[in-house]
Amino acid sequence: MFVLLNHLQRLRRATPPSPVRARGSLAVRHVDAGSCNGCEHELAAATNPFYDLQQYGLNVVASPRHADVLLVTGAITTRMAGPLRTAYEAMPEPRLVAALGDCALGCNLLGDQAELAGPLEAILPVDLRIPGCPPTPKAIAQALTAALHRLATD
Repeated sequence: MFVLLNHLQRLRRATPPSPVRARGSLAVRHVDAGSCNGCEHELAAATNPFYDLQQYGLNVVASPRHADVLLVTGAITTRMAGPLRTAYEAMPEPRLVAALGDCALGCNLLGDQAELAGPLEAILPVDLRIPGCPPTPKAIAQALTAALHRLATD
């Protein structure tokens, strides 16, 4: 264990420091509106120590009342359209809505069309689009940090 910690300490010293970060933070509320869980796995990978979204001030919160960003994954079903609007209304201003994955963007949806409410843009104003099926953790991290920088400069 001691050898492993010494090796880790040497690696940290050899690694250049992180780039200058924007000040501030974003609280992200994730809502699965009917997905296959592919985007959820990639979002979880984006919070692991390799990408470490927390170092940039991005944290996942449990309540929309504490959230700055509503991150929606999956095809929007008719049964989830109402709860999404409720979560959006509960968020304080300024608030952003992010569509994560092709399903939330309304691309290549499978299923009964009567059960689908359409793309997220038909229900809520979308500020951030993260395409992919599923998007990579790197793409998720880059999009969310770009949103943080955009809010920090406004």
